[in-house]
Amino acid sequence: MRFLTAGESHGPQLTAIIEGLPSQLPLSKPDIDPWLRKRQGGYGRGRRMVIETDEAQILSGVRAGRTTGAPVTLVIENKDHRNWTEIMSPEAGNEPRKKALTDARPGHADLAGGIKYRHKDLRDVLERASARETAARVAVGAVALKLLSELGVQGANHVVSLGGIEAQGAFDWDALEAIEESDLRTADQDAAAKMRGRIDQAKQGGDTLGGILEVRFRGLPVGLGSYAHHDRKLDGRIAQVCLSLQAMKGVEIGRAFEQARIPGSAVHDAVYYQGGYARESNRAGGLEAGMTNGEELIVRVAMKPIATLMTPLPTVNVVTHQASDAARERSDTTAVPAAGVILQTIIGWVLADAMLEKFGGDTLGELQERLHAARQYARDY
Repeated sequence: MRFLTAGESHGPQLTAIIEGLPSQLPLSKPDIDPWLRKRQGGYGRGRRMVIETDEAQILSGVRAGRTTGAPVTLVIENKDHRNWTEIMSPEAGNEPRKKALTDARPGHADLAGGIKYRHKDLRDVLERASARETAARVAVGAVALKLLSELGVQGANHVVSLGGIEAQGAFDWDALEAIEESDLRTADQDAAAKMRGRIDQAKQGGDTLGGILEVRFRGLPVGLGSYAHHDRKLDGRIAQVCLSLQAMKGVEIGRAFEQARIPGSAVHDAVYYQGGYARESNRAGGLEAGMTNGEELIVRVAMKPIATLMTPLPTVNVVTHQASDAARERSDTTAVPAAGVILQTIIGWVLADAMLEKFGGDTLGELQERLHAARQYARDY
């Protein structure tokens, strides 16, 4: 499978085209829109989340509630565009335009992107580099999660820490309802209360906060990915898609950074045979040598604090080359809870793609049959 997205933060819409989905996959707006709403949620979000009420329009590739095998086109309207029509117009002239950005913001794409593409109005960089683009990727990832659900795979995400405050207790699939009800996507209510206080404090100081997210998937078959070629290793593909998300700076499978400090005897998972192959631990996080091993996939991602600060850092004006304060765009104090939602959907895309890569099939039924046979072979091996 492959997909392409287009659109700017304040343009008329975001567009995504998905190619390679099997036919006969049940798909409708209720499979996508709840993920878009969850992406907009979480304590610490800014006013843009109030302006936009995202929903996807399915414009092609789906008929009578099922994919046809043709490319699927998804569109998400930017409701704030009505206030930016003249500023974002593709027609020539009327320059310099209102809302021109010339004071480069540290930590953003502004300066490097302006030099790369030779823009002096850095809005030409900001508009596409903005995390608003992730709405399109969440819509695409929601389609992938729908495919995975039809194949017996379930995912989850939760906040491990935010602003230096750690959620206590191990992840529990039985706590999913509590996580979904939490505006900080954690089942630890005491930690959530402390996180809210930390967010309020940061907002008052014009600052921002980052954190650590964890995404899990269960029900994956053995052998997704490959050890034979570097670009087919699943851990590499997962790391790439995670780090492609705005503000993500580190990825680990399982508890890799902790394991780097201890002996191998305390890291690797012994294998037993109990009417089938089994492990009593999952320190590998479900991946060995670039392939799924049948255990839960566990991915942890570090998110830096958002780079747009209401108390701006020093910078340089790219037109005058004079010292200045960084431009202040509307932003969040933190988007850590929402980032877990986005990560689950985009990792889901990688897993769905790996499923089709391994089992093929032009229809959902073919894919299900081949997956069932592979699961049976793994049990009998």
